[in-house]
Amino acid sequence: MSQLLRTPLFPLYEQYPNVRCIDFGGWELPVSFSGIQKEHEAVRQQAGLFDVSHMGEFRVEGENAADFLQGMLSNDISLLEIGQAQYTLMCYPTGGVVDDLLVYKRSDQLFMLVVNASNIDKDWAWLQEHLPENVQMVNESDATALLALQGPKAEAILSKVTDVNLAELGSFRFVDGAEVSGSSVILSRTGYTGEDGFEIYVSTDDAQQVWLALMAAGEDEGLLPIGLGARDTLRFEAKLPLYGQELSATITPLEAGLGMFVKLAAGDFIGRDALLKQKEEGLTRKLVGIEITDRGIPRSHYPVFADEEQIGEVTTGTQSPTLKRNLGLALLDIRFTEPGTTVEVEIRGKRLQAEVIKTPFYRRPKPTAQAAKGANS
Repeated sequence: MSQLLRTPLFPLYEQYPNVRCIDFGGWELPVSFSGIQKEHEAVRQQAGLFDVSHMGEFRVEGENAADFLQGMLSNDISLLEIGQAQYTLMCYPTGGVVDDLLVYKRSDQLFMLVVNASNIDKDWAWLQEHLPENVQMVNESDATALLALQGPKAEAILSKVTDVNLAELGSFRFVDGAEVSGSSVILSRTGYTGEDGFEIYVSTDDAQQVWLALMAAGEDEGLLPIGLGARDTLRFEAKLPLYGQELSATITPLEAGLGMFVKLAAGDFIGRDALLKQKEEGLTRKLVGIEITDRGIPRSHYPVFADEEQIGEVTTGTQSPTLKRNLGLALLDIRFTEPGTTVEVEIRGKRLQAEVIKTPFYRRPKPTAQAAKGANS
């Protein structure tokens, strides 16, 4: 059995006596430090700090880098300004998803792609397969650590260790070469929790001291380290997709409800023809929210029925820590996707009644106009 990979922050985990690590796609990562419920509530009410250094970072550079990315990604790269990030998807010709990712415009000829850890090798090979001669790529994943500081108090905590005016940093904006606790970083107002927050890209050599500085700055603000368990429940409540569950090679962005990130009129990209056809012909299935009205919790891959016919399956489900309701995301036949529709979820051989409901399940209070400035979706 091959040895599990570890992030540069792994040596710090031993400071937390209740930490519990698991094998996550070949990485030894913490599922929780002090309990999923406690960590989830900390992010919703105060702040949490995540080690997500297993994510991948690709440097894409060259005179035609923007054109290359425009042809590989579903969103409109031409809308990006320097210092702006964008959520997008990389598709197969079939319209299925290679990966969902963030693209950062560092200059007119320099971009950073942030990809899912489980897809690093696959994404790299796919991009290399289509790379033109005048564009260069560097896989900087091993040299880059990523910390995510999320929650209502994230700005107050981070402001103690950086001189960046965070109040003027809009959503999906970033500062290249920002200083955090004496280290040069890429500081981005992005996240994966449904809360306000920041992601900090730092060299692996500086990762531990930045983590310790942030934890010290947040000691009086209720900051907690957060594991994968709460990361999943937080993103689920906000209906943020997880690759391999809400997105895959066989699930298109349109089926996953991500059409706003697919700019069919912006120009050609791989998968555009298939997605355009799907849009014109109409979806046959769609991702929706469901709530179990009987006693039971929906889980991934549980089948969903209506009138004795299987109409889809659950992609993610849990008891919402915030709402205390048994909720799920499910990819269902389009005929059964209107809110209020009654369906059944099969749990351990028993079919329990559920109802299609609106998503996202949780939405944080609207940010100020200044904080919202700059989001490009």
